Amino acid sequence: MKNKLARLDDEDYPAVAMGQAAELLGVQPAFLRSLDNAGILKPHRTRGGHRRYSRRQLAIAARLRELLDAGHPLASACAICGLEDRLRASDARRQAADEALEDARAELHDARRQLRDLREQRAEPAREEPRAS
Repeated sequence: MKNKLARLDDEDYPAVAMGQAAELLGVQPAFLRSLDNAGILKPHRTRGGHRRYSRRQLAIAARLRELLDAGHPLASACAICGLEDRLRASDARRQAADEALEDARAELHDARRQLRDLREQRAEPAREEPRAS
């Protein structure tokens, strides 16, 4: 049971039926069917042929509805959604690269400190032990 509930955290898990999706988005089911028929959203189909939508698909449909309501044609709305997705992915990659750079800088700083410490140890004159006579 625990594993099944964990799927609800997955943005791509098709958990929402057509009627629920339409109600959540404040649209008619025909809007969601039109996105499916146009190949824009491909909801999961149950064995009985019923559409199931994921949270990610609902977010896309909501954004498309906003853009259509703002007067964009469907092709433009799809292009805008695609560009927004690419921008989010690019931002995530940039952030990961920034974090990797910071990690590398910290490692370089540590390595330089260790090298400096080694050089200082070698530069210290060796202390001679007094010889027993």
